[in-house]
This record gives sequence, structure tokens and C-alpha cells, in this order.
Amino acid sequence: MSEKLKIKLSIADRVYPLTIDPEQEEGLRKAATNINQLAKKFEQNYAVRDKQDVLAMCALQFASKIEQRGIEQSQGTKEAQERLKTLENLVSAKLSLK
Repeated sequence: MSEKLKIKLSIADRVYPLTIDPEQEEGLRKAATNINQLAKKFEQNYAVRDKQDVLAMCALQFASKIEQRGIEQSQGTKEAQERLKTLENLVSAKLSLK
């Protein structure tokens, strides 16, 4: 079992101390960087009242991307299933002719 790692992440001008597994560090640091970059973009481009509004918009942005990927994967799976069913029917039809 690996030792836990203590790190500090800065998100929206606040520092968050975390105790994590070492393999999580890179992903968490990248996520914090992405959040900070998006928050800065929102602050520069929109009239926001406070950090909470900015963080809510960041959360919505990231959550919507995840949901959209899930929808697209689901649609892709349905299309693949339909194609496989068509191929299965073609193969069955060819095999029954012989």
C-alpha cells in the first residue's frame, strides 16, 4: 500500500490542503489549473459578483462536458449496435443461402 501524500491546491484564491494517493496528484493539479484558467476567463469576460458565481459557472461548464460525452457515447453505442445487427443479418442471410 502506498503512502498518502499531503498537497495544497490553490483554487480561486483559496488554498485547500488534501491528503491523497500519489497517483492522484497529477490529475488533481491539472484539474485545479483548469478550474483557475476557466475562472479567470469568466471573470474577464462576464460581470460576476463574486468567486462563488465564477465557481458555479466553472462547475456547470465541466459537468456539462461530462454529460455531453456520456450522451455522445450512448449514441455511438446505439449506432454500433445497429451496425452490428445489420452485419449479423447479412451474414445470417448469406449463410442460409448456402
